[in-house]
Amino acid sequence: MTDPQYQKTVENPWLRMALNNAWANSTFYEALMMVDEEAFAAPRPGFFPSLKRTMNHIYEVDLYYVDALEGGGKGRSVFEREDVGSPAMLGGLQADVDMRFAMFCGALDDDGLLETRKAERQGMTAEENVAALILHLTQHQIHHRGQAHVQLADAGVSPPQLDDFYLEFGRVPSAEAYW
Repeated sequence: MTDPQYQKTVENPWLRMALNNAWANSTFYEALMMVDEEAFAAPRPGFFPSLKRTMNHIYEVDLYYVDALEGGGKGRSVFEREDVGSPAMLGGLQADVDMRFAMFCGALDDDGLLETRKAERQGMTAEENVAALILHLTQHQIHHRGQAHVQLADAGVSPPQLDDFYLEFGRVPSAEAYW
C-alpha cells in the first residue's frame, strides 16, 4: 500500500516544494529570533552585507515572483520599499508570502504549469513559464538561505538543520505541520 504522504508528494510536487520552502523559512526565522535588531543589521560575510539585507532580499524577490505567478501586475514596484529592521516583523511578512506561494502551487494543474507569466525586467518584459518560475523561486530561496546560514553563525547563533523535510526517516517534528 502506498503511503498517503508520499502520494501527496507525487500528486503535487510543486506544493511540496512550496511547503518545504515555508517550513525552511519558518525554521530559520525561529533561530533568527535570537538575534536583536542591532545584530540583524550588523556587517556580516556574504553576498549581501548583513542578515537584514539578505533576508529582506529573499522577501522582496518572493514578493516579485509570487506577484508574477498570481498575475498581480506589480512588477518591479515591489522593490520600492524600505528594508524591515525587525526579524520578527520580517518573519511574519515572509510567512504571508510563503503561504500565498503554497496556495498558488496547491491550485496548479498540468495546464497551469504550461502557462506563461509576465516578468518585468530592467527595460523589458519577459514571458516565463510557470514551472520555471516556481523552480527559480525555490532555488533562489535555497541559494540565499545558505548565505544567511553563514551570517547567522557569524552572529553567534547555530543555524538550524533545513534538509529534514521530505524523507520520513529523520523528518523533524516541526516539518510535520507542513505535511
